[in-house]
Formats: sequence, structure tokens, C-alpha cells
Amino acid sequence: MAVIGNLGKLITFEVSAEYVLTIQKMTQTVKSRWANHAVIGGKPQLEFLGPDIREISFSVLLSASHGIRPRTTMERIERAIENGENNPFILGGRSVGIHNWVITNMSESWDIIIRDGKLVQGKVTLTLQEYV
Repeated sequence: MAVIGNLGKLITFEVSAEYVLTIQKMTQTVKSRWANHAVIGGKPQLEFLGPDIREISFSVLLSASHGIRPRTTMERIERAIENGENNPFILGGRSVGIHNWVITNMSESWDIIIRDGKLVQGKVTLTLQEYV
């Protein structure tokens, strides 16, 4: 088994012969905050106020053929969002940023549904923000 990382105890990203749960298309936005002060007869002056909250987005394929229970995993993430849980985000044994993270948004697609409404493959796209 090769552990890729984790979002606290909520999700462990890993690859093995029986289990595949990986991050796809991760992006991170790092911003700063600036004030714009008007100057009579001249260009506005910028003032650095400080760093802004970082944001990360990524997708995760949830497939029963990869040893995942898609609906159970989606429901666990939904509960974490609705309860305001914050977790460390670790990739490759290193913390992403210096703060914990909260999931502020999740969109999900139910891609393959079989008899009795059983979800066998879906995808979630998560948006995380730094919890300062």
C-alpha cells in the first residue's frame, strides 16, 4: 500500500492492489489583500494589508471497482462540511500550508447507478480553505 496523503482522519488518499483513492487536478490559490487609496490628480496608491486565505480545489474519483464505497464516502464528507470540521491536509508526508483546512464546497456526480439505486461510481470536487 502506498499512502499519498490524508485530510485528517476524514479521507486517506492511497493506492494498493485492492484500493485506489487519489487526488485529481489539484489547484491552489495563494492571494494577498491590498487597499486602494485614491490620490487627487494621480494614480491610486496600493497598501499591502497582508496575506489572504488560501484555497485548494481537487477532484476525487470514487469507484466500487477500486475498493471504495462511493455513497458512504460522500455522506462522510457531507457530514464533515455540515459540522464545520477542520483537518490537517498532508501530501507526500508534508503538510500543505501551516494551518488546518475546512471543506467549504463539495459538488458530486453520480456517474454509475445500478439496481436498487446503488451508486458504484461517482466523483466529488472539493474546495478547501485555510482554517486560521
